[in-house]
Amino acid sequence: MTPPPPPPPVRVAVLVSGGGTNLQALLDALADSEAAGIARVVSSRSDAGALERARRAGVQTHVLSDPADAAALITALGDAGLVVLAGYLPRIPSSVVARFPWRMINIHPALLPAFGGPGMFGRRVHERVLASGAPISGATVHYVDEEYDRGPIIAQWPVPVRPGDTPETLAARVLEVEHRLLPLVVLELAKRGVPQLPVRLLPDGSAFAAQNELAVRFLDE
Repeated sequence: MTPPPPPPPVRVAVLVSGGGTNLQALLDALADSEAAGIARVVSSRSDAGALERARRAGVQTHVLSDPADAAALITALGDAGLVVLAGYLPRIPSSVVARFPWRMINIHPALLPAFGGPGMFGRRVHERVLASGAPISGATVHYVDEEYDRGPIIAQWPVPVRPGDTPETLAARVLEVEHRLLPLVVLELAKRGVPQLPVRLLPDGSAFAAQNELAVRFLDE
C-alpha cells in the first residue's frame, strides 16, 4: 500500500511588539522545516523591528490598530494552527485564548512561576532576579491563558546567575537560551500535531545539564 502523504506543515502565527530576535530565531529554525512554517507576523506596534525581519523573510505582516480588539486579533491570526507570543506585551483577550485552546504559547525570560506576572518583562525581570539573590534564572515556554505568565509550563531551561552579573549580562545569557528553546518547543509541538491537551516537555536524560546544549530530543512528561 502507498503510505499516506505527510500532513502539511503547521501554520504558525507570531505575535510581536519589539525588535524580534526570537522571531528571527524561529524564522531561521523553521526555514526548511517540513513540520511547521511561519505564516504571518502580527504586531501591536507599527514601529516594531520584528516587522522588517518578517518582510525580509517574505512573511505576511499585520499591525493591530487596537490590540484589545479581540475580533480584529482573531482575524489577523487567521487559520494559524499555532500562535507564538515572541516579545508580545499586550494582554491577550479571553475570547482569543478560547479561540486557540492549547495552541497559543509564550516565551518568558525567567523560570516561571517565579518572576512573572503583570509588568514583568524585559529588564524588569532580570533586575528582580538579581535583587532576589536567586542562583539561577532561565527561560520558560508556557501556554497562554487569561493571566500574564500563569498558563501551564511546556518547557524550561535554567541559566546560572554569575557573580557580578548586571541586568544586561544576565539578559544576554537568558536570551541566547530563548533563541534555542523556543524553536525547539515549536517544532516538538508541531511534530506532535499540536496536541489539544497541554504537554509538558522535558529534556531526554541529562543532556541539557551535562552539555549545556539545547539541540537534544524532548520527551513528554
